[in-house]
Amino acid sequence: MSRNENSSVDNNFSADQRTYHVPVLLKESIDALKIKPSGKYVDVTFGGGGHSGEIHKNLTEGHLYAFDQDSDAAANTSDFDKDKFTLVEANFRYLARFLRHYEVEEVDGILADLGISSHQIDEAERGFSTRFDAELDMRMNRKSGKSAITVLNDYSEKELVRIFSSYGEVRNSKTLASAIVSARSSEKITRIDQLKNILKRYAKRGSEHKYFAQVFQAIRIEVNDEMEALKDLLKDSVKVLKEGGRLSVISYHSLEDRMVKNFIQSGNFEGRQEKDLYGNVLRPLNPVTRKPIMASEEEIKNNSRARSARLRIAERNEKTEA
Repeated sequence: MSRNENSSVDNNFSADQRTYHVPVLLKESIDALKIKPSGKYVDVTFGGGGHSGEIHKNLTEGHLYAFDQDSDAAANTSDFDKDKFTLVEANFRYLARFLRHYEVEEVDGILADLGISSHQIDEAERGFSTRFDAELDMRMNRKSGKSAITVLNDYSEKELVRIFSSYGEVRNSKTLASAIVSARSSEKITRIDQLKNILKRYAKRGSEHKYFAQVFQAIRIEVNDEMEALKDLLKDSVKVLKEGGRLSVISYHSLEDRMVKNFIQSGNFEGRQEKDLYGNVLRPLNPVTRKPIMASEEEIKNNSRARSARLRIAERNEKTEA
């Protein structure tokens, strides 16, 4: 079924919000939460407020806590009723800490739309996109001290190899890392076009765009410590979800999806399952779907970013005393 058929979800967010970020798998991810009108929910990736808006409109006495470390996101909160909405301007890795600050011990549902927003990609000066020539920044939190310039000019060759191979799955990571170290010895790498000119020499002909995307992804993940932040979020989700509470996570590349899948299925990031005496898997979350939910062809046609999206849903198991 397409998103527009018999859907309880609409697109009643402002044109500015729609331009800021087009929410992916909107109906599916919201339906997964089984929203209670009086419940407490968290959208850990507020962005343009698309997913948050759908949670918010289904609440009466309930409350939504939305996290975003990007200061630009605050401009998208004007349509929200502040009596049932709180924006937390912080990285979602501090989920439990900030909820305690607001005297919230448990919540009914958590939604995460991982990765980079359309707004961040389309703003040239943010340095996320290969479409523009701008300063190499890539910080989601612009107050952070480490940018892409830091990574490219200060990291050792060994560290660059690790980043490119682990976070970008770049096939010639060692060669590329060596080339970057050589190039920066004569001129500091500060601009997107500078980096692209280096990458062109090592990209397979006809696959330049894919190669650029892999390298940029790797640098962005390192700049924002995305994989470690995701680990912290998943561990915190177990702490704050009520029994029966839902976790709805949309990921966009295999590294994120594998981490989410392993944690949901086994309670750890290696995918190592532990069982009780009766053969039951010991894990704090229970998978709601066996396979990830993917976008329809219609949605992909309207939003190309949806092509790589994977939605995984989990429910908090019964809590036991440590």
